[in-house]
Amino acid sequence: MDRIKSRMEALRIEADTASAQVEELKTKVKTLEQENLAKEQEITSLVHKNQVLEEETEKLSTEVSKLKTTTEEHEQTGSQNETLSRRIQILEEEAETADKQMRDVMDKLRQTDVRAGHFERKVQALEQSNEQWEKKYEEMATKYNQTKKELDDFVAEIGNI
Repeated sequence: MDRIKSRMEALRIEADTASAQVEELKTKVKTLEQENLAKEQEITSLVHKNQVLEEETEKLSTEVSKLKTTTEEHEQTGSQNETLSRRIQILEEEAETADKQMRDVMDKLRQTDVRAGHFERKVQALEQSNEQWEKKYEEMATKYNQTKKELDDFVAEIGNI
């Protein structure tokens, strides 16, 4: 009888532990979903920033082309040519800087995509773990109910004796 009580107590403790772990996993899943949402927002922001930088690069490239054409037309005037050459150089440097920024943004976007994939896999793993714990909990509840029924039957038999 004491053995059955201790077994039932152990089952209760195990069920309580499993329930606590399920709650903990649910909390972790919510946290990861929030982090994933934040990463998605960051990706959206980076994509927009990338588009703006691409537009700016296009504008700068167009302006560089225009300045090169203007420079060729005004080669006879040395001071104008020198000024325009300096402007072209500055614009090319700005274009290179913008291009580098665009590449950096693209790298960050790729890294964010990788992180988002990682978190998605983590969420899936946690969901699977949660499902396993829920299944174990259900199995333990079934075992508990069976054991309780057996105990009740046993007590009834002893009472009949």
